[in-house]
Amino acid sequence: MAFDLHDTTALVTGTSRGIGAEVACQLAAHGANVVVNFRSKAPRAEEVAATIRTRGRRATLAQADLTLADDLAHMAHVVASEHQQLDMLILNASGGLEKGKSVDYAMQLNLTAQLGIVDVLLPLMAHGSRLVFVTSHWAHFYGQQPVIEAYAPIAASKKAGEDALRMRIPALAAHGVLLRVVSGDVIDGTITPKLLERMQPGAIDIRRAQVGALPTIADFARAIVAAAADSISPSGQTTFVGSTE
Repeated sequence: MAFDLHDTTALVTGTSRGIGAEVACQLAAHGANVVVNFRSKAPRAEEVAATIRTRGRRATLAQADLTLADDLAHMAHVVASEHQQLDMLILNASGGLEKGKSVDYAMQLNLTAQLGIVDVLLPLMAHGSRLVFVTSHWAHFYGQQPVIEAYAPIAASKKAGEDALRMRIPALAAHGVLLRVVSGDVIDGTITPKLLERMQPGAIDIRRAQVGALPTIADFARAIVAAAADSISPSGQTTFVGSTE
């Protein structure tokens, strides 16, 4: 699907690898300039930025730990200085399976940080811009469908993040910003299923056996880019990628 995103700017959180990196590169392929957010993997983020530049688009690096208010303020400063405004904000970064984190880290990142990002960047978002929240079916349907035990804390926190953003639809509308949600089944090749497999061996194979082929990173990224480019659908529109059964 072709989109004309020339002369637009997108910020993608968690862009150093996986889904975020693919989304950033696909956005650039459609003409967008991209702010590449990363927490600690600078060499990988530089590689993503280099790919964006080979496609003739601007790439701006914005290092930030999304759970830290000072880092968010710095990221907003980078956007304001380099691009003046945002047309698309892709909330891709999430977590909760990392070792050595506090018990409430998943909620800090998947709920509190998501709202914090919106708070600091909303003043820079152009009228008609799109905010895209990236989630999983296990999170989107949390409380309605079973979820594997190891993922439950993440599912609960991401569900809380999505619900909190949906509560903000009227406030977003006052700024002319449309909310999009993109929910995916287990995405083949990402870090999450690899970590889950270590914690709960066989869980991903069971899911694959239930639904057949799982969506790829490229499949999921295409849906996210399409949602980011969608200026017509009503705010709160949800796109599902892969089986929802």
